[in-house]
Amino acid sequence: MTAARDRVRELFLARAVSFGEFTLASGKTSTYYINSKKVLFHAEAITLIGELLADATADLEFEAVGGLEVGAIPMAAAALTAYHRRGLHREGFFVRKQAKTHGSQERVEGVVKSGDRVVVIDDVLTTGGSVVQAIEAVEALGAKVVRVVCICDRLQGAREALAAYDYRPLFTVHDFGIVA
Repeated sequence: MTAARDRVRELFLARAVSFGEFTLASGKTSTYYINSKKVLFHAEAITLIGELLADATADLEFEAVGGLEVGAIPMAAAALTAYHRRGLHREGFFVRKQAKTHGSQERVEGVVKSGDRVVVIDDVLTTGGSVVQAIEAVEALGAKVVRVVCICDRLQGAREALAAYDYRPLFTVHDFGIVA
C-alpha cells in the first residue's frame, strides 16, 4: 500500500465505518455501513482521494471524470485538482438522479460531449445500481466509459453488474477488516 492509500484507509476506519442495523441504497440490509461523506468532506482525506483517483486513471486517455450525485461531486472535484497539479486538463461532471424541471433541464451537468472518453466514479458500491445510472446517462450522450472507479466495493454484486467495463475499486470491505 502507498502512504496515501494507507492514510485514506485509516480515515475511513476512524470516520466512516459503523456497525449496527442499516438499510442501504440498494434496499439490502447490512450490519455495517460506510458513510463516505464523513471522509469526503475532510480536507486531508479528499486531497488524498483525489491523488488516488488520479493514480487509478493515470494510464488512460480521457476527457472527463464524474458520476452520480452526491458522492461523486467532491470526488470529481478532488480528482480534477490532482489532474491539474499533474499538468493534465480534464473536465468534470455529475449526473442528477432526475433532470431539473427548470433551467437547462439537463441530467448531466458539466461538459461531456458525444465521442468523449469518460471515467465514471462513485464512493461506495453494493450492487452497482447507482453507478449504472451514471453510466447510462453519459452513454446516452454518446460518451464512452473507459473505466469505472469507486472508493469501496462492498463485494455484493457491483463487479458483476459492471462486467462489461474496466472496473477498479480503490478498496474493498476486506481492506477495512469486514468480511462480506
